[in-house]
Amino acid sequence: MRITVFGATGGVGREIVRQAVAAGHEVTAVVRDPARLPVPPPGVSVRTMARLEDPEALREVVAGRDAVLSGLGSRGRRAHGVAERLTRSVLRAMEAEGTRRLVVVSAAPVGPRPSDDPLVDRLVRRVLGAVLKEVYADLTRMEAALAESATDWTSVRPPKLTDGPLTGTYRTVVGGGPRGGRTISRADVAHAMLALVDDPAAVRRGVGVAY
Repeated sequence: MRITVFGATGGVGREIVRQAVAAGHEVTAVVRDPARLPVPPPGVSVRTMARLEDPEALREVVAGRDAVLSGLGSRGRRAHGVAERLTRSVLRAMEAEGTRRLVVVSAAPVGPRPSDDPLVDRLVRRVLGAVLKEVYADLTRMEAALAESATDWTSVRPPKLTDGPLTGTYRTVVGGGPRGGRTISRADVAHAMLALVDDPAAVRRGVGVAY
């Protein structure tokens, strides 16, 4: 496939790029700071774009793509509307070019959780919801923008991210979340995102992923 990756210098984004290249895909990595991707994998086209908020500037990197994958989002507790704002720009650029498939990273608390989740997991979510309230609100607005769009989107909702290895062994739940799912590595989130590109059951749905 011909794939464009936004947020290619982030933890999930770097894994998407690495795994996509290993799978034989043609990859364009969109970055704002090329210094954060000093040695891209062979075969990756790196495009530096400072104006991710400008849909017109993004049209050339989404035109003719089979899929767009995004790791865009906040890098800390202060979201500043980053995920919503940048994703809306990507959506407008894709709609202008007729590019349909989009897979993005969200977070488990944005989606529904199993009613029989263990009590400790519910308590942890409550604490994290208070600490990361702004981040989750931003991701909730981002998902609303997806739902309003004409794209064939999928929102991947992981719990706590780790720097663990790629295992390829994790649980996915379309429209919900795995019971008791507490962690997943960034490498496995990227693996899930690439796998879901061709899954028709995941189109215009949120997908929970966890170990």
